[in-house]
Amino acid sequence: MTTGPETAWFDDARFGLFIHWDHASQRGWELSWPLVGGVFSLPYCQAVPVDDYHALAATFDPTAWNPAALARRAKAAGMRYMVITTRHHSGFAMYDSKVSDHTVMHTPSGRDLTREAVDAFRAEGLRIGLYYSLSDWFHPDYPAFTEQMKPYVFGTSPALPSEEQAARFRSYLLAQLEELMTGYGPIDVVWFDGGWERPAEWWHPEEIETLLRTLQPGILINSRLPGRGDFDTPEQFIPASNPGGRWESCLTMNESWGWNVDDPHYKSSRAIIHALCETAGRGGNLLLNVSPMGDGAIPPEQVERLDDIATWMAAHSSAVHGTEAGLEPWQFYGPSTRCGNRIHLFLLMRPYDTITVRGLPVRRVRNVTELSSGTALQFSSRTTILDQLRADPDGEITIVVPEELLDPMATVITVDFSDEVVG
Repeated sequence: MTTGPETAWFDDARFGLFIHWDHASQRGWELSWPLVGGVFSLPYCQAVPVDDYHALAATFDPTAWNPAALARRAKAAGMRYMVITTRHHSGFAMYDSKVSDHTVMHTPSGRDLTREAVDAFRAEGLRIGLYYSLSDWFHPDYPAFTEQMKPYVFGTSPALPSEEQAARFRSYLLAQLEELMTGYGPIDVVWFDGGWERPAEWWHPEEIETLLRTLQPGILINSRLPGRGDFDTPEQFIPASNPGGRWESCLTMNESWGWNVDDPHYKSSRAIIHALCETAGRGGNLLLNVSPMGDGAIPPEQVERLDDIATWMAAHSSAVHGTEAGLEPWQFYGPSTRCGNRIHLFLLMRPYDTITVRGLPVRRVRNVTELSSGTALQFSSRTTILDQLRADPDGEITIVVPEELLDPMATVITVDFSDEVVG
């Protein structure tokens, strides 16, 4: 596990961008899973013949891909890092891999789309993460998935390679990881996936970890490298309480990772902002997914949500970035974050005139404000009768929240404390 000042950025970031796409986006298909017939966790996933999926590489040419514009939009939304799919389970490399012909360089595009994204996001000051699937449903030594292996059963190995095949595949996997770790500048995160298809020891995870940390000493590795990892990755879910340690929830805007024409079930901008508040309030990061279309353009529904988030974050980012988990649930009925002597309260429901916060050193409350406007709010404090005789008692404060200050997405109230009793 990596700790230290070189990875402290992750604990302050709280918000990142996931990018899922490959040649199947031309048809509006989910990534990889259609070729094995779908999976339980993707309700709108298609089922297509294996060869039909792989054949789309022959026509992949995303002329509308504009990573610079996406990087600017992500930065405006308050995202501090990005993670892009360099190779998903389908085995198609979205970068210039010299150890495979199944790459974007052998398509009509002929462009290293990963490099373009890395350069664009780094230019905007965002940290760089690379997604890499351990499983590879195209490689002959994995071996490749075929129609005869259907139906796919999640968590099992459709076919096991010989020891000779396994050794060749591991060499190929290490070679691709070395390409990614040496050809794209400083890499901050490697985001593994797909390790559930084989027993943990089959992957030789210690060899993979040693390679990564040797080539990129400050790198963070997610926990999907079996038996290893610096942070956990709950998927499509925000834990009910702080799970402890570093963690990051990855979340789609609808119910699909790739651009999916069969999935119009988008979360509202408000729901996504609330998910960000809940995640930050529990000390985690939110990795929000976008899925470019076949031509590389970002779907308008996703652009709209990113822009709504940007508007909200322009006024409220200080309650998200550089914070830690705030109060306990019994203290305030909603998420909160803390930064030094300041607590941010996220109002995810409209208050009945006032809100109450419990278990505070009430005589050290210096002021209470609505974050976006800086408007000072009226508040009163209360303790037990006998605690009123104490110099520095804990109690509760009740804050008046005028209706005209309510934000349509999420209101944030800031409580500032002094180190000593006020007055």
